[in-house]
Amino acid sequence: MAIERSQVEDIIKAVGGKDNIEASTHCVTRLRFALYDDKLVDKDALEQNDLVKGQFSSQGQYQVVIGPGLVDKVYDEMISITGGSRASKDDVKNAASKKQNPIQRAIKTLADIFIPILPAIVTAGLLLGINNILTGKGIFFEGMALVQVYPQWTDFAAIINTIASTAFTFLPALIGWSAVVRFGGSPLLGIVLGLILVHPDLLSAYGYADAVTKGAVPVWNLFGWEVNKIGYQGQVLPVLVSAYVLAQMEKFLNKKIADSFKLLLVAPITLLITGFLAFTVIGPVTFMIGNAITSGLVYVFDLAPALGGLIYGGLYSLLVITGMHHTFLAVDVQLIGTQGGTFLWPMLALSNIAQGAGALAMMLVLKEQKGKGLALTSSVSAFLGVTEPAIFGVNIRYKYPFVFGMIGSGIAGILLTVNHVMASSIGVGGIPGFLSIFPNNWGVFFIGMAIVLIVPFALTFMYGKLLNKRRQAAPANDSVRKDSGRQNSALYVLEVKTPVLGHVVPLEQVPDPAFAERQMGQGIAVEPKDGKILAPFSGQVIHIMVKSKHALILEHPTGVQILVHVGINTVSLKGEGFTMHVETGQTVEQGQLLMEFDRELIQKSGYPIITPVIVPDGQSMIESVEELPGEADDLQYTLMRIHLNSSSDNTN
Repeated sequence: MAIERSQVEDIIKAVGGKDNIEASTHCVTRLRFALYDDKLVDKDALEQNDLVKGQFSSQGQYQVVIGPGLVDKVYDEMISITGGSRASKDDVKNAASKKQNPIQRAIKTLADIFIPILPAIVTAGLLLGINNILTGKGIFFEGMALVQVYPQWTDFAAIINTIASTAFTFLPALIGWSAVVRFGGSPLLGIVLGLILVHPDLLSAYGYADAVTKGAVPVWNLFGWEVNKIGYQGQVLPVLVSAYVLAQMEKFLNKKIADSFKLLLVAPITLLITGFLAFTVIGPVTFMIGNAITSGLVYVFDLAPALGGLIYGGLYSLLVITGMHHTFLAVDVQLIGTQGGTFLWPMLALSNIAQGAGALAMMLVLKEQKGKGLALTSSVSAFLGVTEPAIFGVNIRYKYPFVFGMIGSGIAGILLTVNHVMASSIGVGGIPGFLSIFPNNWGVFFIGMAIVLIVPFALTFMYGKLLNKRRQAAPANDSVRKDSGRQNSALYVLEVKTPVLGHVVPLEQVPDPAFAERQMGQGIAVEPKDGKILAPFSGQVIHIMVKSKHALILEHPTGVQILVHVGINTVSLKGEGFTMHVETGQTVEQGQLLMEFDRELIQKSGYPIITPVIVPDGQSMIESVEELPGEADDLQYTLMRIHLNSSSDNTN
């Protein structure tokens, strides 16, 4: 898809202009902005931009979804227009974090730590899934595993298990590396710290419970102080806190020790002190806290599994919107390390599928090609575990597919928790997610998968069609009548009354090529006799130029939108001479006062007061636009007749 410079300029304007952009970058699918003032964002303008597939604010960043393969071109063009410097994701995150509260910063910190290591964990989960297929009993043969029937596959499965389990065995090393980087320390020291906590000389955390039962927990005797000699395999909190201490100590020593001695002193002192603290204080305390958290979570889900499944399964998509879902990566890892599996991750996988099913149904509900294409591609992405395009690009925009997705995943969550479905690892959070589920839980998981495919899809499809029928019936409105003069088609006509009294002329007479050449769409223009803009039909105000107040967009119940633009280049007045009497989202009746403008002030400022009334392009329900020039001496003057195809059930 080719991009136009004007479209990128419109995005810049919509986010408040280049002066409102503190930093900007992009990822695979979206532009990421750290803005000085999020209130300056014109969401309606972004919504109407063909390049934009969705928008949202999360963790202090305003993110504009463009799509893979195109976002980098848009970003390059944006940098060319603004003259700004390219920023990294960290630059934008750091700028955005200034506006976050302590809870948001904590969530962001966890996300920054776990997202870099997520590919390793997901890969390990997929490989463990393959191992589960080979070693799980009852999958292919009743009561027996594949490797038992075909022993020659045993060592092959063992090698896969070794490769797959490495990431989980040495998870503290991965977390140590990522956490120390996040906290500003040396990555190598973070890796060494993590490896220290899982040293082979230590009692494995997985064997700690048995050792306690047998009274055989090994200890170090530090001058009469006995410290448990245990490792922290599968634990999250010990290495997180230790990594923070290590990074702070390293930065402190780097400031205090001369450059000539840093190599000899900083790393050894940092590791020695942090290591002792990890084994004597940090480890034991955080080990108890981590186990208490997981035990409490397990207790709650054991006590009321249906309620837990309904809440977590149903509301997980809301966590994605807020960014809090990253927090539960640490919880999943902790559950896997202490309980041998997680009951949360299976609900995540089905929640993603549910949102994908809702988006897929919208492909059949929508008529506009851009919307249908986005619905299809984003649903496939969600089915494969990447749910943001479906949530932000489609489901949140129309609301009801998002809600029906949550309903479906909530029902499936109840099914999973009541039947104690567990995942042995974190994998791909979509249809391939079954590979991470324990094979003996596959049957229930597949039933849950059927629920999240069928329920959101069916509810979204039926409700969407119902809305379409209601919209199709909307021509019962007084401003819409049947066009009985046309043959072989069921057409309706929307009559657009004059929004301002005056002389009505063709668009070609407007002294602006964007209007005169109909680049903005079809329409007509009025040379005003007074300074009042009135509603040309009953409908809703969907957009107002907030700063300049010189233009607004109205939407009729049929979905038809028109733009009323007072004067030419009057945006330069920055609102002077204009008074707005309505606000975005307000429902208005035909003839209601929308705005007032000072004709003399506009003319004295050197700007034409001719007012184009435009029907923007891309409205698929419109068959044709009939323009009626003349003298509008009263509010009953019909400015345009818009012929609508009654079979069109566009929901936009």
